[in-house]
Amino acid sequence: MKLILLGPPGAGKGTQAEVLTEKLSVPQISTGDILRAAVKAGTPVGLQAKAFMDAGDLVPDSVIIGVVKERLTADDCKKGYIFDGMPRTIAQAQALDEQNVVIDAVLSIEVPDDIIIKRLGGRRTCPECGMIYHVETKKPAKEGFCDGCNAALIIRKDDETETIKNRLETYHKETEPLIDYYRKQGKLKEVGGEFNIASQTAEVFKVLGL
Repeated sequence: MKLILLGPPGAGKGTQAEVLTEKLSVPQISTGDILRAAVKAGTPVGLQAKAFMDAGDLVPDSVIIGVVKERLTADDCKKGYIFDGMPRTIAQAQALDEQNVVIDAVLSIEVPDDIIIKRLGGRRTCPECGMIYHVETKKPAKEGFCDGCNAALIIRKDDETETIKNRLETYHKETEPLIDYYRKQGKLKEVGGEFNIASQTAEVFKVLGL
């Protein structure tokens, strides 16, 4: 199965990508990972990407799609693949279509903004060991301190309310239009993301017929 995962930050895409890669025995395709791998391997497309990255410029969609197509020729992609974080825009989706990259289904995990803000904004992180807590769903034994190393917990920049709102705004503006794009192609599958992980996974398996 060849899948694209869509959803706002904090919707649970990463967790579902891990579950689905294990269930389907297919790789998770992340543009960041494959760009770094292509650059390290010195492939022709990787060298193109490196030139832009070294100059501090954004890698153009045409080069990103080239790296993606190169990755899809690997043996582990023969049974399928899961795109997480790609495409991010209509232009990237159109480029995938133009390059005949096959997509069987697009899974959109829907979560209201207020739940995302509450979910991400409630996270507290240990700066020493990296353990993550939550003010409602995963409280430390001693409020404000890590259970493991007793370090004072912090709020990461990514978990600050203003940062979360900015990330959501970017998602709604640039990525959310992909929902209608793939709905018109008859490939869209939608699930609610406000459930716990077990319920969300069960719903994902149901809509994908797994």
